[in-house]
Amino acid sequence: MSERLEKVGAELSKYEHPLFQFEARDVGNDIEISIRFKTATEGVHIYQFVLRSSEVDHRQFPWIFQKQLYDCLHDYVIEMFSRNPQMKQY
Repeated sequence: MSERLEKVGAELSKYEHPLFQFEARDVGNDIEISIRFKTATEGVHIYQFVLRSSEVDHRQFPWIFQKQLYDCLHDYVIEMFSRNPQMKQY
């Protein structure tokens, strides 16, 4: 386990949500974060994003991480729509 992964894991452990679970893994020098819906549901994918090593090493990492996590959670929830007015009708 890399030092960056330990740092991200420690920060990630501060977050708990009743609908989502979070995981982190090394991807080269970067860290990949996965967000999963706790209840496996057909059509709901796993959302993933990468924290670049420069973001993890930044002195304001906790704030950078929180902003990115919240932005990605927002996007993930929006992507879960099975239908909305903007979708093309076939």
